[in-house]
Amino acid sequence: MRFLRRTLYAGALATFVLPVAQGAPPEAPAGFDNLTNGAISQAEFDSVREVFEEREFNADGLGPVFNAQACVECHQSPVTGGVSQITEVRAGRFSTRSGFQEHPGGSLIHDRAIDATMQEHVLRGNDVRAGRSSLNVLGDGFVEAIADSTLRAISQSQPSSMRGQVIEVPLLESPGNTRVGRFGWKNQHASLLSFSGDAYLNEMGITSPMFPVDNTSNGTVYDDGVADPEDDGADLDIFAAFMRATKAPPRDTALANTADARAGSSQFDAVGCGTCHVRNITTAPAGTLINGGTFAVPAAVGGKVIHPFSDFLLHDVGTGDGIVQNGPATTRNKLRTPPLWGLRTRSRLMHDGAQITIGDAVLRHGREASAVITRYRQLSETRRNQLLTFLLSL
Repeated sequence: MRFLRRTLYAGALATFVLPVAQGAPPEAPAGFDNLTNGAISQAEFDSVREVFEEREFNADGLGPVFNAQACVECHQSPVTGGVSQITEVRAGRFSTRSGFQEHPGGSLIHDRAIDATMQEHVLRGNDVRAGRSSLNVLGDGFVEAIADSTLRAISQSQPSSMRGQVIEVPLLESPGNTRVGRFGWKNQHASLLSFSGDAYLNEMGITSPMFPVDNTSNGTVYDDGVADPEDDGADLDIFAAFMRATKAPPRDTALANTADARAGSSQFDAVGCGTCHVRNITTAPAGTLINGGTFAVPAAVGGKVIHPFSDFLLHDVGTGDGIVQNGPATTRNKLRTPPLWGLRTRSRLMHDGAQITIGDAVLRHGREASAVITRYRQLSETRRNQLLTFLLSL
């Protein structure tokens, strides 16, 4: 069945685009409606979405350790590609002498295994432990299309005490090339193809040309019974194509147009939340070659204004989890500014899902955000409630 879907979809991955006309950049399409943003046709979008929703089984190469059987298990609320309540575990150890060291088998501790003997557990001595909530991938095609120079300019525009860290990460589809990271809680990936390969291996245990070797269980090698690589790379192309064709998360327009939400929007800016939760970003022009020259920004995605409420940079706001992934040691206690678009679809907040209310999540901020939170606390109760109403409209 998967081969048939790939055959039906063949050709859509190599679409070429024309440059965007000069003038004020248009808004990116937004909606929770399972409709394409225009990068591919609706029929193609439905086809790639079906593969994104497809479950993997032992015969497909699932495992030996894994967290889910389908992409949609972690990205499904309110539509395919959205968030979920799933939280994963990462672990390792830290000493001032040797720095951060991953847990045996990698920092990700898998929740499931195809056999009880393979189940992973956090081993003694690994006292750096962190929860990681699932991320929304809707609109990520627009995020991928943000020029590196734009992210660097955002960082440079921020006060030195709140300046987001930019890191360059490898592009797995273009060996030897790097790009500014923007995906994952640690900005560990810069392209949706690299992100897809990582997730296919680490969430489902499916190997591919990018990641040809199965994960171990706490450092012990097990055979899942299927020859590696288990995917020839076609599924990775399809996952990336799906994310590139999704619309951005929309606002709750009814709530956003209330007096309280409009006043809260002003308070959001006044206290300084927008320094990191950047309201407006324009993507690179259509036709721009990105990801080491392997991908051209589609017309449906290029030259569009998005409202992610994120700078996609790494910051220390006092919630750092101590984990190092694809960056230098200085990223240990930093996390990517979470985009606030679609915030109202989350029931568990922050990187570990530990906060249940938006107000509690705001008050958990510190360190680089200390001055912002001081101003937030100084607001009257009415103005704080207005700001929270605005956030609930996102």
